[in-house]
Amino acid sequence: MNPLQRALIEKTGHDNGFEYVLPGDELHVALASALHPARVRVAVVEQGFEVGIDTGSAALAQELARTFATSPTGVGTFMLPSEAMLAGWLRRAAALSHALPNQAVTAFEQQVQAELAQLAPPVAQNTEVLRMVRQRVGQQAYRQAMLDYWGGACAVTGLALAPVLRASHAKPWAVCGSDAERLDVFNGLLLAAHLDALFDQFLLSFDERGRVLISPQLDAAACEVLGLRPTMRMRWMAQEHQRYLGYHRQRFLTGS
Repeated sequence: MNPLQRALIEKTGHDNGFEYVLPGDELHVALASALHPARVRVAVVEQGFEVGIDTGSAALAQELARTFATSPTGVGTFMLPSEAMLAGWLRRAAALSHALPNQAVTAFEQQVQAELAQLAPPVAQNTEVLRMVRQRVGQQAYRQAMLDYWGGACAVTGLALAPVLRASHAKPWAVCGSDAERLDVFNGLLLAAHLDALFDQFLLSFDERGRVLISPQLDAAACEVLGLRPTMRMRWMAQEHQRYLGYHRQRFLTGS
């Protein structure tokens, strides 16, 4: 790797979520960030760039493989033919590293403590104030994690218009047993507002393969107005979605 190639990779990393360059070797540039746990290494190869994941969520490579071609040289290694593809890979890896468990929970706890520290001690110790702060901060953290995980687009339609996208819980916030469940990006979907309203009321759900299930309460006329089609499906479904969507599907089937 010559100095120009190394400088190009370092700048691409800095501009796309990996602002730190770690000690590496002659063949690789090692990149990291203070904002998420992923660390990667980049090499120049005949086909372009080969990128490997050194640390990060166990699900990171699996999620990246939905969009980017893997390399035959090893698990968690990707082949990227151009600088633009390298930039896109790094951006996506950084976004996913912000979203995937348990990064959202860690960021949530830090933000809660920061907000409570700004309140006077008697107020900060009030149980109702604490509950309200945790819920508000948690919902903000969950929405951001969902935007990161789904790439800022509806999980079904692909609509990429953030103001009309909602972070929908499959297992509702109030019945989750822990903050880890409430903030798990697999506990729900990023949906366009009308789909979110239906999903929230258990009038729409998804089967084990991510195909849409439409409540019989919605007749053909309502489906036409809402733009619902039986061929609609999730853009992808991870194994981790199954537990939460299974809960939601049971509520959908019982109409509650």
